[in-house]
Parts: sequence; structure tokens; C-alpha cells
Amino acid sequence: MSLRTAQRASLVDQVIDQLKEQITSGSWPMNGKIPTETVLAEQLGVGRNTVREAVRALTHAGLLECRQGDGTYVRATSELSGAMLRRLRQAEQLEILEVRRALEVESARLAATRRTDDDIKRIEAALAERDRAWELDDPDFFVEADLAFHMAVAHATHNLVLIDLFEDFSAALRASITAAGTSLNSSYIPHDAIARAIAAGDAAAAERAGHACMEHILIALTEA
Repeated sequence: MSLRTAQRASLVDQVIDQLKEQITSGSWPMNGKIPTETVLAEQLGVGRNTVREAVRALTHAGLLECRQGDGTYVRATSELSGAMLRRLRQAEQLEILEVRRALEVESARLAATRRTDDDIKRIEAALAERDRAWELDDPDFFVEADLAFHMAVAHATHNLVLIDLFEDFSAALRASITAAGTSLNSSYIPHDAIARAIAAGDAAAAERAGHACMEHILIALTEA
């Protein structure tokens, strides 16, 4: 996606809209570094002060993060995500896990009733990758693979609001999964039952499997 030369009216607002479009479309990926102020000013046909003001507004909204001496990075894909990140920094791990339980159990239940053949393939592929990450004993890889599995389940619900919530909640989920892995002292929590129930179209079994998974994590956390 290419940037367009901005018109003269409401320059800052136009630049904000265009920069936001780069973020929401994925042209500027999550945690990626955006072009420099000078480059953006040239591409947009505006002054550096205009770009600086737009970047400052998106930083305040939580979509961008300016790192002194390094550059500016994408830290959220929407205002909701940015606000959620700010709120979750103040939340207790147990609170985050309780919200995660609600999202994941409902996702599993809905996915079982709405999944397509392609959804099942994506869930099974994500599950295999999660198992491989565990076998490799790579904590960072495992966190990303585990999150990818739960995102695949969320996408199988075909509920756009729920999918957006999952994506906006992803940073907190990542921290939650990391913390859970630490508190479980290397115990493995199989997700096969969730995948099987979704593939079978058994909503009740999927709900039970998702709930059992999260209860395991919550019990381990409270006992740690």
C-alpha cells in the first residue's frame, strides 16, 4: 500500500488517517519500525512538523511507540488495542487469565458450531506447530505457537467482534501464556481435546475442553 500526497486542508488529520491505514492494513506490521520522519514527510508531501504532530497523536492513542535514539514502532493495531494495552499493564495476572478464560471457552464453543474445513486444517496445523515448539524446548517459540492456536480457534468462530477482541488482547495473552508457562513448572497442557471437539462439531465438548485447559492454568497460578 503506497502513501498519497496529502491535500492542504486538515493536513495533520489527513496524515493521521494515512498513517493509521498503514497500521490497520498490516503494511506496517505489529512491533515493526515505521519509516523515519524525513521519509514520511517526503512521501506525504508535507512538512516534518506535520508528520511529527501526527505521530505524536498516534503515540498518545497507543498505536505507536517512540523509542529514544531508535525510532518509532507499531505497538497496537487500533485505538481499542492501545487503550487495552495501557489498561492491562495495571492488571493482575489472575484478572487477565479470568478474561482469557471467558474469551477462549466461548471461542471454542462457537468454533465447534461454525468451523469450516479450512478452519479445521488451520487449527490442526497450529496444534502441530504448538507441539513441535514444546518438543524443541523453545519458550519464545512456544508462546507464539500457543497464541497462534488460540487465534486459529477464534477465527473459526467467524464472529468479527470476537476476533477483533482476540487480536487486541493478543499482547496480554502473550504475557499470560508466558507467565502460565513459568508457573506450571514446565507442565504441558494438551490442547488436542479442544481441536478434536471443534473438528467433530461438538460444542459442549469444546466448551468443556477449553474450560478444563484454563482451569488447569488458573489453579497452577493460584498455587504458585
